Amino acid sequence: MGRRQNDSDFGRFTLLILFFIGTISCSMIYLFITMVFMPNISPMSFSTSMQEFEYENGVSFYNEEEEGSQCCRGVEKLELWGDAVKWGAEFKVNSSEDCCVACKKMCRGDGGPCLCNSWVFCGDREACGSRFGECWLKRQQDALNPERRDSGDRVMWTSGFVFDKGEGIVGLETDYGILRIKLLPDCAPQSVAYILELLALPHCIGCQIHRAESRGSFWNSEGNHIKKAPFGPPFALIQGTLASHGSIFKDIPKEHCPKIRRGSVAWVGSGPEFFISMANHKEWKDSYTVFGYVISKDIEILEKIAQLPTKSEVWNNIHVSVLENPILLRFRRMSTKS
Repeated sequence: MGRRQNDSDFGRFTLLILFFIGTISCSMIYLFITMVFMPNISPMSFSTSMQEFEYENGVSFYNEEEEGSQCCRGVEKLELWGDAVKWGAEFKVNSSEDCCVACKKMCRGDGGPCLCNSWVFCGDREACGSRFGECWLKRQQDALNPERRDSGDRVMWTSGFVFDKGEGIVGLETDYGILRIKLLPDCAPQSVAYILELLALPHCIGCQIHRAESRGSFWNSEGNHIKKAPFGPPFALIQGTLASHGSIFKDIPKEHCPKIRRGSVAWVGSGPEFFISMANHKEWKDSYTVFGYVISKDIEILEKIAQLPTKSEVWNNIHVSVLENPILLRFRRMSTKS
């Protein structure tokens, strides 16, 4: 038997309508963020495709306390080799995060080398058997070229990297200067592992910057948004690709996604398209995997690139500024003393 709609029914229908409106709104925001970065794929396309800062002597460093325990991750199905500074047979922990934290505690925090710069954990109870929970703390001779013993589906280990403040810095060389990038292996280990692969190559053919947009009048010199100003275009970013010709790129899964800050280096989607932000984009929330940040002294290079001649293009109904002459990129080893 049917029932007459009463006030309670009406209220439920109203809530249902509001729910659908909210869902559609969230979808539109996601679609907008995606369109900001993704060009239409065509033969003319260049490609088919922070976290808070602390300042010390003019150099910015990642504030690990801000992100807390979220930033202690590893790569599953990977076994790193290296000299053991603590034997796993005598040291067992409950999780890969605990193993990572134990390694990080062996960093002095004064910019010098960490006593432990890599760790290996056995977390598959069935595969590990009596070795379950073993945490091997290791010291790589070359932190930017870790020694790998094995990887793949049959590997039962999870491994990670740890860099102290003065370590884990790579240079992204351009014709306008070298961008020193502090990598964040404890937050985005798979992303950093890929960057270290590029660093080991003699050349990064195909790696380039093809889009450059200034802060305009929407963000101040510190990257803070001007009240009541639009959020773009321009979007205050440098965009390019880190796909090296001759190498097979595998999509990188989403990793740690803090708010985008001035200097953040992040993937567009699963890569290899990437961008470097020149502003604090709180409006993008946690949409992108951040795997590094540009040291504060080198932000001026980004500002210089953002002023280069561009041509206007439309990507998915969004007006973007594409460089008339793309900038080739080359990775090289760097340090804060360089």
